[in-house]
Amino acid sequence: MAILTEELNSKTKKVLQRGMIDNVMEQFNRAANHINLHPNIRKILSITNNEIVIHFPVKMDNGEIEIFTGYRVQHNNALGPYKGGLRYHPTVDIDAARALAMWMTWKTSLAGLPYGGGKGGIQLDPSKYSQGELERITRRFTFALADNIGPEHDIPAPDVNTNSQTMAWIADTYMSTRPPAERSANQHVVTGKPAGSGGLEGRDRATGFGVFLSIKLWIQKQNDTLNDKRFIVQGFGNVGYWAAHFLEKEGAKLVAVQDAFGSIENQNGIHVENLFEYTKNNTGSIVNYPKASILGKDDFFGVNCDICIPAALGNQITKENAPKIKARLIAEGANGPTNVEGEQVLLERGVAIIPDILCNSGGVIASYFEWLQNRNGELWHLEEVMDKLEKKLKSSYETVSKYAQKEDIDMRTAAYCIAIARIEKAYVQRGIFP
Repeated sequence: MAILTEELNSKTKKVLQRGMIDNVMEQFNRAANHINLHPNIRKILSITNNEIVIHFPVKMDNGEIEIFTGYRVQHNNALGPYKGGLRYHPTVDIDAARALAMWMTWKTSLAGLPYGGGKGGIQLDPSKYSQGELERITRRFTFALADNIGPEHDIPAPDVNTNSQTMAWIADTYMSTRPPAERSANQHVVTGKPAGSGGLEGRDRATGFGVFLSIKLWIQKQNDTLNDKRFIVQGFGNVGYWAAHFLEKEGAKLVAVQDAFGSIENQNGIHVENLFEYTKNNTGSIVNYPKASILGKDDFFGVNCDICIPAALGNQITKENAPKIKARLIAEGANGPTNVEGEQVLLERGVAIIPDILCNSGGVIASYFEWLQNRNGELWHLEEVMDKLEKKLKSSYETVSKYAQKEDIDMRTAAYCIAIARIEKAYVQRGIFP
C-alpha cells in the first residue's frame, strides 16, 4: 500500500508540474500572438538555454549516506545574468524548474531589471532533516553547482522552504571555492542573505510588500480604499505574512488562512501579528489557532471575502474551484497559482487577477538592490530601500494597467506582452551569434 501511495503521489506531482509548463507556454503564446512576436525569437524563447541536474551524496547525522537530486534551469539571459530562486520541496523536478525559470525571465524583464530567468532547487522535504543536515546538503549542492552560478552569470535567491540562512551557507561555500583575493568580490553570488552578511535591509518583506502595493493600487483605481476589505491568504510564510501585515495596517481584515497543514476562518478578523506569533511556537503551522474556527481544505477558496491572495505553490486555482471563489480580486503572491482553465473561469465571471510576474515582483526588485549594494560596496538603509521599491513597483503597475486598458486585454496578457517585447527588442538590436 505504501508503494502504491508513493507511485500515485509521483504521478500527481508529474501532472502538476507538466501543468505548470503547459500554463506558462500557453500564457507566452497568447501574448506572443498579440504582439506578433518574430517567429525566430519565439523559437528561442520557447526553450531553455541550460538545464543542470546534479545527484550528490551527503552524510546524515546518523552516519548514513543519502543521495539527493538538485536542479538549476537557466531559461534566457538576453537582458543579463540568470536570476531566480532555489526551493527545497518534494515537488521540485526538472519540469517545475523549467516553468519557474521561464516565469522569472518574464518577471525580470517586466520589472525593467538587467536579468534573465533561472530557477532550481533540491527535491526534499526539509522538515525531515536537522539544521546540521540542511547545512551540509546546501553546501554540498553549492559546491557541485559552483561552476554554473556566479555574481555575473547566475544569481540564486530564496524561494519555497529556503531563507536568508540558506543563502548565507551558499555564499560562504561559493566564496570559499574562489581564490583568496577574489572572495569578497563574489559576495553577490546570491541575494536574500542576512542583513549582517551582505544582505539588504527590507529584503525579507519586499515580496509581500509588492503584493500589498499591487492590491492597493488596484483598489485605488476602483475609487475605493482598503478599509474594512476582507482578505484571505493561502500560505502564511514570508510572502503571505508580510502581505497580510501591510494590508492590516491599511485597515483591511484577514478572515481566513490556509497553510500546508490546515485552514482556519474568522469573519470577525484574525489578528496578523497574533497568528504569526502563534505559528512561531507551533512548528510554523496555523493549525489549532484558538481565535479561529477550523475550515475544510476544499472550502478555503469559497470563503466570503473581497481579496484572495494565493501565496503558496502553483496550480492552486483551477476550473474546479474557481467557480466557488467569492473574491473580486486575485493577487498572485505565488508563482503560477492560477492555471489557464481556472483563469478563464475567473475572467468570465468578472474577477480581476493581478498576475504573478507583476504582483510578486517586489522580491526580485529588492534582490537587484542587494546585488547592486554588494557590487558597489554600499550599505542601503531600510527607508531608502522601501522608497526605491515602491517607486519601481508603481511604475511597473502603471505600465501594465495602461497597456491592458489600451489593448483591451487582461492584466496577465498585458504584462507578458510588455516583458516579451523588451526581450525581442534586445535580440533585434544585437542580432543572433554568429
